[in-house]
Amino acid sequence: MTPRRVLQAMHIYLHKTRIYHFPQNGLPAALLKISCLRFCTAIQNDPTKSTKRPENRILLNNLSFLGVDIKMARKRQPGVLRRETTNEKGLVQFLRNKGADHKTIASIISRYPRAITRSICHLEERWQLWRNIFKVDSDIIKIVERSPESYFRSSDNENLEKNINFLCSLGLTAKDLHRMFTTAPRTFSNSLELNKQMVEFLQELCVCLGGDDPNDFVKRIITKNVYILIRSTKRVKSNIEFLKESLKLTNDTILKLLQGQGADLLDLSNHYITVNFNNAAKKLRLLDCTDEEIRKFFTTYPPGLYVSSDNLSNKIDCLLEDTICIEQILKSPRVLECSVATLKSRLNKLAKVRYNFEDQGISILEYSRKRFEAKLEKLNEEL
Repeated sequence: MTPRRVLQAMHIYLHKTRIYHFPQNGLPAALLKISCLRFCTAIQNDPTKSTKRPENRILLNNLSFLGVDIKMARKRQPGVLRRETTNEKGLVQFLRNKGADHKTIASIISRYPRAITRSICHLEERWQLWRNIFKVDSDIIKIVERSPESYFRSSDNENLEKNINFLCSLGLTAKDLHRMFTTAPRTFSNSLELNKQMVEFLQELCVCLGGDDPNDFVKRIITKNVYILIRSTKRVKSNIEFLKESLKLTNDTILKLLQGQGADLLDLSNHYITVNFNNAAKKLRLLDCTDEEIRKFFTTYPPGLYVSSDNLSNKIDCLLEDTICIEQILKSPRVLECSVATLKSRLNKLAKVRYNFEDQGISILEYSRKRFEAKLEKLNEEL
């Protein structure tokens, strides 16, 4: 920067820092010296002026050679690409030894670059902890390929081991843990204290609702909803309060509900479940359902709150277009578990065999595909 530009920048800086009065032809030497120091310090302390370490070109070449999507890696975790020391070669060899192919390894690194920062010792130790749950390496590879974060996010193997032991102490079996690793692996990346916090909350909830076995209550909820431990206690509490108030549930009723299909509702956002309930209730009222019938419908069929209100409405309309009435749907709500396409297909097939829903009910619509086809074949023979 030229002396003239330095002086101009100094004038602007001093004006902004409220030093207004100085000679037009220059600055006193002492003031210039002090202000220069202040000015330079300000530039050094400005976070927008800080320089980042350049990307490691050797690392980029190595990753490109492995088939890694550099753009994706840069977008996901850019800091990893600026590291001087990484372990991509060790990681590749480790995963190959476990049965991962070239394409899988490249995909894992592309989506979770931090994987290349883990040491072989750490990776082996973590693998053995996972192998206590899984019978073969290929099962672990499938999970790591689908969710690299579940394996590489945490560097704390001790915490993982403690989580496994803690969950086993709740009465969860190896089969239960296998399912959690497969569908909600982030549970094991949580701190032990965070998982304990949710468990203690559920135990206290059980006692408050009049339950006599808090540990069994927790076990039932976790086995019904494996995502529960990666949700906040605030969300779960809000949903329970909403269900209790909206459905006018007694403590005993909500206790039973949460240990059954109602457990799936706990990890939904409170906004989602509220909107679904309000829209579905409005739809049922338009069909002349009473508030008591609406509450009973959702109590006996909690999935009615889980699916979107539009989806639920479309299924009800599909059934009503036939000779089915809303009273039959309220009595056999499980028919709503079928997709609209499946309902239409089955209604058409039953119409051809002159099936009478008024006399024979609508439960046939909720049959499994194999059972429905067998029943349909029998009805055809009776024609």
